[in-house]
Amino acid sequence: QVQLVESGGGLVQAGGSLRLACAASGSMFSINDMGWYRQSPENERELVATITSGGSTNYADSVKGRFTISRDNAKKTVFLQMRSLKPEDTAVYYCNAEIWTQYARGWSRYWGQGTQVTVSS
Repeated sequence: QVQLVESGGGLVQAGGSLRLACAASGSMFSINDMGWYRQSPENERELVATITSGGSTNYADSVKGRFTISRDNAKKTVFLQMRSLKPEDTAVYYCNAEIWTQYARGWSRYWGQGTQVTVSS
């Protein structure tokens, strides 16, 4: 069974930084795209950033220039470096990955359990 486990959330003051990590574990053949999404009580879940297996990245306009997504394919881990954090970045951040498993005999999308990021003003 595939699991995505996030870590690195917490409370930080505006202008500060945090680094999130998400590690995939379990029986899998390959990981395609990986990404981060976030959801606050006021908003629907939204894309923050994605990265392909080849390293191509995509960012939401609201985080461009402040957040950096990266991945370590050998460790099956995706990272999100967040800088210049703003109160409006406060949300639960979810990891997402497209993974090929023998169990599903194909590609499936998996979600982590989420990690809370709170930015105080």
